[in-house]
Amino acid sequence: MSLIEQTKALLKELIAFPTISSDSNLELIQWIAAKLENEGAKVSIFEDGTGTKANLFATLGPDVSGGVVLSGHSDVVPVADQDWTHDPFDMIEQDGKLYGRGSCDMKGFIAASLAMAPIFAKADLKRPIHFAFTHDEETGCIGAQSLIQDIKQSGAQPAIVIIGEPTDMRVIEGHKGCFEYSTQFTGLEGHGSAPAQGVNAAEYAARYVMQLMELRHTLKERAPSTSRFEPPETTINIGGIHGGVAPNVIVGKARVDWEMRPVQDSDAELVKTHLKTYVEDTLLPEMQAIHPNSNIEMHTHGEVLGLEPMEQNAARDLVAELTGANGAEVVAFGTEAGLFQSIGVDAVVCGPGSITQAHKPDEYVAIEQLEQCLSMLNKLKDQMTS
Repeated sequence: MSLIEQTKALLKELIAFPTISSDSNLELIQWIAAKLENEGAKVSIFEDGTGTKANLFATLGPDVSGGVVLSGHSDVVPVADQDWTHDPFDMIEQDGKLYGRGSCDMKGFIAASLAMAPIFAKADLKRPIHFAFTHDEETGCIGAQSLIQDIKQSGAQPAIVIIGEPTDMRVIEGHKGCFEYSTQFTGLEGHGSAPAQGVNAAEYAARYVMQLMELRHTLKERAPSTSRFEPPETTINIGGIHGGVAPNVIVGKARVDWEMRPVQDSDAELVKTHLKTYVEDTLLPEMQAIHPNSNIEMHTHGEVLGLEPMEQNAARDLVAELTGANGAEVVAFGTEAGLFQSIGVDAVVCGPGSITQAHKPDEYVAIEQLEQCLSMLNKLKDQMTS
């Protein structure tokens, strides 16, 4: 069986595991572990506190520091309420494309990495090749945040990480951060005919949203002149406003879901400091003057670090050489790359498939993209044996 056919077969099996972020990924991680152990890899599985999720870190080659990590997340986004034309967890091949949930985001890269494992195992590697597969990337990079600490504590620090998110095999050296929050407002319910006798949580939530919208303008003015992102500034998005039971009832509880995508750490600090001051000095005193038990709480779902473009980046330079790229780009979407960068590992994002297919019904990866990925990984093998 050719290498691309092996990759397609592996991808079909990977897609068959319905590893939606809300569900367990243990069976998939154990299946991958068995594949890699069969090739002689040293494999570690790190379960989370619930015992239903796990990260995997595996190594082929010499037991020394350095080497290259091939990194991907095992979870996929939900398929509920999406109009798929076939079973999303049964891969379909049609017109040079492989359809299925996670095909491009990002089980295609995982399949290519696993297909290369027997080739890596037979090669005379001078430096190790590592495999890092995580849980819950889609819900705040939760798995990677713990995995990088496990890697750091192990003492076997890799030198380079390739994050195989779908980039059409373009070399990506930078992306914004992704900070996600929910702010909960607790007021005092009452009859709608006497609004002054209650604390309307929806009204205070609305004022909070207006502050977020004003901060958008501030952030736009703070956009670095050298920013390569589009848009160039830190952005804020209102993802949801929830609250209320009936038109004639003062809203007792409300919630605002929102995110920001920082281009610089100082922007994130500015937003959080401004909101904290506004809540403590303005909103809460007004609410508690009527009902002392009124409250506002901001909950952090995840603060995923951005990947900062660096003048010296061995990962970018290596992948540019492997793919023949003439340069590197930046993107707005987030990945786990910044987390690796935070522990001193040079990071780059490059993988098969297009981000425009991610999270959509009838998600697919082009076979041609997988072939390009396999070519890159084959050249990586040559690099690691020289």
